[in-house]
Amino acid sequence: MRRYTVITDRCTLDLRCVSVCRRDAIHPTAMEAGFRSVRQLFINPRRCIGCGSCMSACEKDAIFEIAELPPNLLRFALANAAYYAQ
Repeated sequence: MRRYTVITDRCTLDLRCVSVCRRDAIHPTAMEAGFRSVRQLFINPRRCIGCGSCMSACEKDAIFEIAELPPNLLRFALANAAYYAQ
């Protein structure tokens, strides 16, 4: 299974993960349209390399590696991917 991370609804939009992402895989940023209308940030599963930098930066434990995502949070893997399918 390819490694990548997923942001869940524990996200507080503090943007700490955005600043450490090496692949510019987390959006929307504060400067992007739609930032004020989202309830969480999203990781592009095609760009993410699963380095874990975002997980380390997140103080709310909102980010999980896909292989460790609890079953009750699997819907967020789909939500993250769907955000980039638009």
